[in-house]
Amino acid sequence: MNLTINIYYTGKNGSAKEFVKEMISSGIVDQVRQERGNKRYEYFFSENDPETVLLIDCWKNQEALDLHHKSPMMEKIAYLRNKYNLKMRVEQYISIAKDN
Repeated sequence: MNLTINIYYTGKNGSAKEFVKEMISSGIVDQVRQERGNKRYEYFFSENDPETVLLIDCWKNQEALDLHHKSPMMEKIAYLRNKYNLKMRVEQYISIAKDN
């Protein structure tokens, strides 16, 4: 079972893209990708909505996601989200088929 979380970060005047740049340059993205149970952590930029960035975040199971949410990185991510005054919309999906 995999958990996939789509997080839409929306800001103003390019702030969502600046958030992503700082997430990458600060090393947070690489740290998350190295966490046990992380399968994917990747940002996408919308052609139709330049003020929104999509993060696709995939974890092996709920336990791995819960550990991530308790990690010190979450404080850093929350700090940056507030710094760039971003709003979030979250969708969560659970896979029901094994990877083939």
